[in-house]
Amino acid sequence: DLGEIHSRLLDHRPVIQGETRYFVKEFEEKRGLREMRVLENLKNMIHETNEHTLPKCREIMQDNLNHVLQRLQAASDSVCRLQQREQERKKILNDHLIASEKQHITQWEDFMKEQHSRQAEVDEEHRKAMERLKEQYAEMEKDLAKFST
Repeated sequence: DLGEIHSRLLDHRPVIQGETRYFVKEFEEKRGLREMRVLENLKNMIHETNEHTLPKCREIMQDNLNHVLQRLQAASDSVCRLQQREQERKKILNDHLIASEKQHITQWEDFMKEQHSRQAEVDEEHRKAMERLKEQYAEMEKDLAKFST
């Protein structure tokens, strides 16, 4: 008797073990049900996504990508046309500059030829004027020589 009283009063292991088993059992059942609900929700969400959302997204994306591709192609064509016009404009401008440069070279050569001919005329006039002055001074020297003698 004394051992039984001692065990009931002081030895609480069997009670604690029973409470522990009960707690673990309740915890696992509740946790298991909660995890099952979470997993079921995830499964439903994945199924909904695979069956409805992804095909709809794929369709919308395909439509939008086609639209974007068309707009991109149109923009690319516009850029190509602009580049071609710019190249043509640059070619015309370059041809005009080359023609203008040739014209300026021709005008410069004509100007230089004219300057050489004018220089020759001025040199000739200067030479004639020098001869006249020499003759005039020679006559003046003769006249001076007449007066001095």
